[in-house]
Amino acid sequence: IVSHTEESKFWEERKDQEKAEKIVREEEEVQTPAFIDLFSSPFRRRQLAGMIGVLSAVSSSFYMLFLWTPLYLSNLRGLVSEQFADFMTVLVVSTYIVTLIFMGKLSDKFPHRMDLIRIGLPGIIVAAPVMFTMFESDSILGIFIGQIQFAICLAVVQGGMAAWEVELWMADPSLSFTGVAIGHNLASTIFGGTMPLVATALFYKSVEISSGEEDLFDLISHSLPALYLSFLGCVSLTSLSFVVRHPHDVRTGEKKIRNAMSLERKRARARIRKDTAALEESGASSGGFFSFFKK
Repeated sequence: IVSHTEESKFWEERKDQEKAEKIVREEEEVQTPAFIDLFSSPFRRRQLAGMIGVLSAVSSSFYMLFLWTPLYLSNLRGLVSEQFADFMTVLVVSTYIVTLIFMGKLSDKFPHRMDLIRIGLPGIIVAAPVMFTMFESDSILGIFIGQIQFAICLAVVQGGMAAWEVELWMADPSLSFTGVAIGHNLASTIFGGTMPLVATALFYKSVEISSGEEDLFDLISHSLPALYLSFLGCVSLTSLSFVVRHPHDVRTGEKKIRNAMSLERKRARARIRKDTAALEESGASSGGFFSFFKK
């Protein structure tokens, strides 16, 4: 019964894949570092660049919402006290975590996990300006709802993101750890790490160009950090749609695995022939020995 269950089949497939990867590594004559191997192929470089592009909006949005926004509301704008800004952040983080769990489960229901990401990215593009617009409502409830709706859109994108990052390198299983580590950390460093600096610079720029009157131009100027997020959301959506290749459509790694499995079958047949020949030889020797005594 266990051998026919779906989980057992996936387990057996993974064992075969690990066996094939081991053969591939054994047969490679020149052992090059994984980092160099990653950048040696134009296809892998494209996958890596696309992965960084997709993660640009996610990394920057995470730092914006949970790190910079409380400081923006309390220290930069003085809309709420620092303690209350932190309290709202705790509630927003809690909502984000719960939504993230449900979105991760939901991503398993999609034929392609990236479809859920493609649905969530337009939400980030729209929700960022909406959040900053609601900050100007002079309402505690409006400020809180603005953060909640942005956190939900971010959770929709990030629900299946971790699994998608691994699946992105299905074509080259031996490089999956290297590809995920380099792509994820580069995106977090370039876009997430610089997000507070860029957002603060945009805030001071908005103060300079603000007319001081409560009009549409003043509202747009206060939303400059959000427009930067929307721009990165467009970059992510473009990278997801036109740069990265869908894992199920990639075939470059399958030939290597097929060759490895074919080599393993040849080795198995050779071992069988060798064992058969050894048995025949020992049988012939035993027959000759007994025939000598019969004579």
